[in-house]
Amino acid sequence: MRDPRGAVPDPDTVLAASEAPRAVDLALKFLTQSANHGKLWLGLAAVGVVVGGKPRRAGLRGIASLAGASFVSNSLVKPMVGRRRPDLERTRLARRIGEKPWTSSFPSGHSASAAAFAVGAAMEFPLAAIGVVPLAAAVAYSRVHVGVHYRSDVIAGAAVGAGVAVLIKKLWEVREHGPADSLPANVPAMPQGAGLTVVVNRASGSATGAADEIRQLLPSAVIVQWDPEDGPETIADLVGIGGDVVALGVAGGDGTVAAVAGVALEHQLPLAVFAAGTLNHFAKALGLNSFADTAAAVEAGVAGAVDVAEVEGVPFLNTASVGMYPELVRLRDRLSGKFGKWPAAMIALPRVLKRATPIEVVVNGNPMKLWTIFVGNGHYTPRGLVSSTRDQMSDGQIDVQFIYAHKKYSRLRAVLGSLVGQVERSGVYGCLHTDRLELKMVGNPLLIAHDGEVDAPRESAVISVDPERLVVFRAW
Repeated sequence: MRDPRGAVPDPDTVLAASEAPRAVDLALKFLTQSANHGKLWLGLAAVGVVVGGKPRRAGLRGIASLAGASFVSNSLVKPMVGRRRPDLERTRLARRIGEKPWTSSFPSGHSASAAAFAVGAAMEFPLAAIGVVPLAAAVAYSRVHVGVHYRSDVIAGAAVGAGVAVLIKKLWEVREHGPADSLPANVPAMPQGAGLTVVVNRASGSATGAADEIRQLLPSAVIVQWDPEDGPETIADLVGIGGDVVALGVAGGDGTVAAVAGVALEHQLPLAVFAAGTLNHFAKALGLNSFADTAAAVEAGVAGAVDVAEVEGVPFLNTASVGMYPELVRLRDRLSGKFGKWPAAMIALPRVLKRATPIEVVVNGNPMKLWTIFVGNGHYTPRGLVSSTRDQMSDGQIDVQFIYAHKKYSRLRAVLGSLVGQVERSGVYGCLHTDRLELKMVGNPLLIAHDGEVDAPRESAVISVDPERLVVFRAW
């Protein structure tokens, strides 16, 4: 069948020549133009960032996936294929969007970006799929409807976008929204916080607000102010352990939490962690994202037993590091509020590596030349230079990862391996799981950071797992 102009309809573009209600033409024309240069998806991501929480992570992952898909489709595939665009004369006048794009028709960049954003966002926030998947499908279809792509272009573009989003998931793991695993533990329910004494970091700018919120949630709890300058040895006397104290609580950053955790472990008291710091790694691993979460766990008596690691007897709950890693963590954490943890690590990584110098150290009796040593209290992922999350808190092991410095292009190989999630195959990565790590410095003393605190330089250090586990209130 021929159209009125006598041209033979192309089965791939016949949709652009068929009749449709004028409202549909206008809506799809507007939609396809709103997606130019990713404007539609950037707008949705901005809304997610403002809302925060899961929508924020969904927006950031969606944009990261979009950026990757756009690069693959527009910079790699299009130049190689070079397919001509459909004949604009076969598109009904009401649907045309102006001049025909000059780039290759295959694959559709709009479809790649739409699929990448939708798949990426839905990975972090499944509920978002209800809206973004149909919207992405409509954008993809609109490219055929307005006559600038063949259907095969759109299908291929969507496949590229979805594939890139899945690949990025391997590099930047989707955060498991439940708490990390721990061993079961029995604690008494504490209605209104009766029997709980909470230590609040007096030096924190939010100390007054934290104390007020805890009093509102748990009116029977006792709250005391502690100054870190007084040292952790003063905590036991401050809270009056040995009296009516049934459990300890702490409101502060990870360093404060570690200090109070040491006291709780020594006196075999359960610990309630209120996320009052900047990053709250330990509280988040327990699923305690708000004061209300912790209060609910205290009143219900929900708890688990977790490992506590030590640097020369000083407890830490999250990570310790030697070499360039302390600086990497410091810069990553400074940027994570703006970009998210994984993107912040990727930004910080080249900056820190550029000015890093190797360290010579004896690791469990083996002399090594390394760029850095990372020690996690529990198994951390992703592996390599961007380790940030854990799913297990009670396996009795520390996770030791290091980057060799004696091999050619070791820094570059470590960075590229970390970026593509294949650092274990880079040839410059090593790891071990143990309950004890002995370090001895060759040359300059060791500078060890743990849970945001940096120790005085040491000639040697032993990092180990305490044989006793800490009982902590946690989310269900």
